[in-house]
Amino acid sequence: MFTIVEWIILLLASFIPPLIYAVWIRNTERCHRQTWGSILLCFLWGATIAVIAAIILHMILEISFAISFEEVTMGPLFAVVVIAPIAEEIAKPLGLRLKGVKKHITELEDGLIYGAVAGLGFSATENLLYGYSFLTEGFLYFILLIGLRSIGGCLLHASATALTGYGYGKTLLKHTSVLRIIPYFILAMIVHGLYNLTVSFELPGVITGLVLAFLFVIVSISLIRKKIMLLDARNC
Repeated sequence: MFTIVEWIILLLASFIPPLIYAVWIRNTERCHRQTWGSILLCFLWGATIAVIAAIILHMILEISFAISFEEVTMGPLFAVVVIAPIAEEIAKPLGLRLKGVKKHITELEDGLIYGAVAGLGFSATENLLYGYSFLTEGFLYFILLIGLRSIGGCLLHASATALTGYGYGKTLLKHTSVLRIIPYFILAMIVHGLYNLTVSFELPGVITGLVLAFLFVIVSISLIRKKIMLLDARNC
């Protein structure tokens, strides 16, 4: 069992980095910034309901794929690269449909912001679940791996879900069919899947895979923020 101090460290290490990123993303917009209440609501969706929904969807998809391709062995890599991105990228952006969030989507960049925040909420709880396992292996192991997740995992979830959020924002503001979201959702899954594939590299080495994955998410979040700034500048 963990001590009270260890539980506090686990909670802070899991939630503080995603919350800092959420503030960073929210403040990227200089004009008509989103309210803190709607940002927190979207973050909490990602950290709670989206996690539960993703777990249920993951189980359903895993069973469905196993039945559909019973003669093919579905290895762990398939679950990580295909099933997890589908389940998680469906669950996270649904938070943008909450009344307290949806009414604040009045500009195209808002979908990017709320999508990223929902992803960051999800990554906070994911950090907590993984961090619990890390901490059982030792404090130094925990510090190293939770630190890596605080960069790679957080920025991945923010970047991927921002894409679907952008698609949802466009359909909402332009009053087009909800099916128009699909290309953005597919792109989000691809981004998520590529990241998971990269961090799963065994050859030419784990370190190489991590470096490539980190570069990938840093570039992704930079492009997302640049898009927010460009759209925001048109509305100032």
